[in-house]
Amino acid sequence: MKIICVGRNYAEHAKELNNPVPDDPVIFMKPDSALLINNKPFFLPDFSKEIHYEAEIVLKVSRLGKHIQKKFAHRYYEEVTIGIDFTARDLQQQCKKEGKPWEIAKAFDGSAVLGTFIHLEQIKNRDSIEFGLKKNGVEVQHGYTGDMLFGFSRIIEYVSTFVTLKMGDLIYTGTPAGVGKIQINDHLEGYIEDKKLLDFYVK
Repeated sequence: MKIICVGRNYAEHAKELNNPVPDDPVIFMKPDSALLINNKPFFLPDFSKEIHYEAEIVLKVSRLGKHIQKKFAHRYYEEVTIGIDFTARDLQQQCKKEGKPWEIAKAFDGSAVLGTFIHLEQIKNRDSIEFGLKKNGVEVQHGYTGDMLFGFSRIIEYVSTFVTLKMGDLIYTGTPAGVGKIQINDHLEGYIEDKKLLDFYVK
């Protein structure tokens, strides 16, 4: 099982971090040890003083595929959820400054939070899925997948050019604006439309 992530996929998020808007999807990966499921608590690591939440729609790959054409990409997923790509922003900035890869800022244990999957048929508007994240009862992120720079089909087409997709692989599709820092005892809740699919605490 692979965890494939897309960076800078919403223009407003790229702008808030002073990043250029990319011409192609920005892809990075996380190991399976990054996965955090079943609403288990996230424990703040001691190697960073600035862990940020990034709420994202996550696709679950449903069939084997390589060199998938964009027009067929919709056949490769049936379920989605909301997840969080936790990022050690201070480490990421340091790595970028030094021209180093930034896996240590993205791929650490517990950094890929995963909600409960739902079938696409349970979503009212599949062309532009509405999702949001609340922190301590206050909405901090709200987005629509219709605002993505690269839609699901383009992401699948692009990734499968380089990497074979397998059943059960996860694709984190990018975060909208509104990312921010977490602290101990924060309560995070993630929604697709009015369905709460994620509910956990920071410890």
